[in-house]
Amino acid sequence: MNLSDIYTEFIMEHNQSKHNKGILEDADQFARGHNPNCGDDLTVYIKVEGDKLTDIRYEGVGCAISEASASIMIDLIKGRAIDEARSKILTFLGMIKDEVDEDEALEVLEDASILGNIKNMPARVKCAVLAWHALDEALLKHHIPPM
Repeated sequence: MNLSDIYTEFIMEHNQSKHNKGILEDADQFARGHNPNCGDDLTVYIKVEGDKLTDIRYEGVGCAISEASASIMIDLIKGRAIDEARSKILTFLGMIKDEVDEDEALEVLEDASILGNIKNMPARVKCAVLAWHALDEALLKHHIPPM
């Protein structure tokens, strides 16, 4: 199996899995991400206890990449300290902008680093970063300042 096949399989698994999808009824905050160019429209909900993101969910519709990216992000960040979550968001966005090397991305982002190939598909970049920007906005709305 080549890297392209692994990438495709991983994206499809997360896109089809609904384990992170749904409204978080007792959310402390939420933020919507919308890409009018392709119709992706996701809302990310967060639950914060102390300095931890104890729960994250997303709801909405999007292409396979945007929904898979949201699910992968939640698997990576849920249960983490807010500072660590913010660091992972910045690393992910840096990886997509080709500002973070592959070794650093792999170390920090674990499975999410597989989405680094998106930087080679400019039309899909907004799809991959939509949920990550929405999560960052939800944190800001919850009065958690950026790093």
